[in-house]
Amino acid sequence: MSAKTATALTEAEVLALPAMTTAEQAFAALGIGRDLGYKLIRQQEFPLTVVPIGRALRVRRVDLLAFLGLENSDAARGPALTASSERNTDTAAKQNGSAR
Repeated sequence: MSAKTATALTEAEVLALPAMTTAEQAFAALGIGRDLGYKLIRQQEFPLTVVPIGRALRVRRVDLLAFLGLENSDAARGPALTASSERNTDTAAKQNGSAR
């Protein structure tokens, strides 16, 4: 059996993760292997809060971004805020009976 080397995710891949990432996605973002990641969780030494959802373990993307220093990245804020504000503008226009 050979040891598997963990390859860290790129910044773009980390920014594209869902709001609640799997533990294994978090491990990849941190550049650590699956065995080490689960060992750190068991020993309560994992650097991020792990949220158990049923049998699945999740990590909040916002915590991961903050840990990696990416929380202020334009890509971390931009698309989600833009889409949300456009949606709110569309909804308000529909409620007022006006079109954009």
